[in-house]
Amino acid sequence: MWRRLRSALGRLRGLPAAFPAGMERAVVRCVPSEPKLSLRFVLPDGSAKHMQRDQAEPLGRALARIATNAAKGHARTAKKSKKARAEGGPAGEAAAPAVQLFSRDGEAVAEEVPNAAAWQDGAVLQIGEARYRVERNPPALTELQLPRSLLAGFPVCPKVSAEFAAPQHCLFRWYREQRPAAGQEAAGGGPDWVEAAGAERVFTPSNALVGLRLKLRCTPGDGAQRYGPPREVESSGPVEAGPGACTFDSRHLYTKRVCGQGSVRAVSYNILADTYAQTEFSRTVLYPYCAPYALELDYRQNLLKKELVGYNADLICLQEVDKSVFVDSLAPALDAFGLEGLFRIKEKQHEGLATFYRRDKFSHFSQHDTAFSEALSDPLHKELCDKLSEYPLVKEKVLQRSSVLQISVLQSTTDPSRKICVANTHLYWHPKGGNIRLIQIAVALSHIKHVACELYPSIPVIFCGDFNSTPSSGTYSFINSGCITEDHEDWVSNGEEERCNMALSHPFKLLSACGEPAYTNYVGGFHGCLDYIFIDKNALEVEQVIPLPSHEEVTTHQALPSVSHPSDHIALICDLKWK
Repeated sequence: MWRRLRSALGRLRGLPAAFPAGMERAVVRCVPSEPKLSLRFVLPDGSAKHMQRDQAEPLGRALARIATNAAKGHARTAKKSKKARAEGGPAGEAAAPAVQLFSRDGEAVAEEVPNAAAWQDGAVLQIGEARYRVERNPPALTELQLPRSLLAGFPVCPKVSAEFAAPQHCLFRWYREQRPAAGQEAAGGGPDWVEAAGAERVFTPSNALVGLRLKLRCTPGDGAQRYGPPREVESSGPVEAGPGACTFDSRHLYTKRVCGQGSVRAVSYNILADTYAQTEFSRTVLYPYCAPYALELDYRQNLLKKELVGYNADLICLQEVDKSVFVDSLAPALDAFGLEGLFRIKEKQHEGLATFYRRDKFSHFSQHDTAFSEALSDPLHKELCDKLSEYPLVKEKVLQRSSVLQISVLQSTTDPSRKICVANTHLYWHPKGGNIRLIQIAVALSHIKHVACELYPSIPVIFCGDFNSTPSSGTYSFINSGCITEDHEDWVSNGEEERCNMALSHPFKLLSACGEPAYTNYVGGFHGCLDYIFIDKNALEVEQVIPLPSHEEVTTHQALPSVSHPSDHIALICDLKWK
């Protein structure tokens, strides 16, 4: 690691052997999708220049502009010089210096060459006697952030955004505040930093760091061993003590390692959107038993990231994911552990669905998301829509719902002929909405049929989600049995006025991989099984189901969420294998 760091610093401070020591940098940013390129350098007079030039413009025009700028800079320097004034020298006039661009091979680049082709990495820009090495699209950090809340024993996953770089090629060094000696106060010039034992992207602070802030130094790099200027970020607050034992600790004992190539570990989890957890109604009515700080997003995110990372899953389907949580927290954290994320927001909402897959097992092949309200106008679902048109009141309710279906087709990285259809959804929540959920699930299964039977015939299906349906419901029966009769009681779940009697069927043989737990949702006023991982039992079989937390663990703090559990739902986890 130190060798890599020294090499990186050498690239930042020094030069390859082909360049003379002390040569300045001319940084060029040139992206094909943009009409202009940018050029940054510092003139001999010390003035920094940032130029924007058309990519198609001939090089000669750009060099002429550089010469003009250099002449103006020289004139300003001369004007300020006491000696120049005493000698009565010319004010503000100076001959433009010779400006040329040389290729890596030392050949002068012709002035008619377009800028995009002329400014190559390793070229040399000469302005009078000054020489600059050209760095085209060097690695650069665009964002570096640490979470606001840091807990001892919980992974700290920075958000790293870079241009012409990748987090896996960046260099990371972690530091902690120097704890003042007994009877001494920290020097007034700010904290002293001591290097912590961490050179990876993710750092887990120990209990010894409670009360101390952290600092991260990141040097952006790319796969070609090029490194850009480093940036540092300090935590806004100190490391705090963790909550002790969590509900998921015992579950991690079953998931210490990633499954083998022939198996797939799947997780389905409603993580409780912050947009719902942070309301007065939630604090006083839904979760009055939960300590207010344990409902705070930053606190819950610490628990959630540790929980998800510890499952070592290949597929993770999440519901109630705030868009900002996906972008700023979950995607960067799980990316550090080899998982790629896909997000689908609900219609007119701030939360939605997220599906993550392990990059060394799967690649993303295609996406087929839909909103249930939009799907009913799709010719694919004309038969269902025609039936529903006989019940305008119910149809209007379905169209008003924001629920969506996320469908990702993934391809095996070891066997490209093997694909899998991963569906993820969150159905309508209302206790009397059984009829609405039946229609939503009919649309979902019809859409999955289009993907898994027509677009990609015979690919296996894994269907995860919060179905807001207990095992005794019509929705669960329909998924499990393949059909629902027109006289099922759920068609009148909201009274005779919203009755809609439809006989429906689907072609899949689906099985609840985790069975029918006593509950997957446990709050003060309700507990029941609402979440499932349905699998295509013709193609997949269950290797193991990770046991749910014990009832004692769930009720330690009365109900969920709690200081030791980040959601009001419990994650379902199972290991599957191909038949």
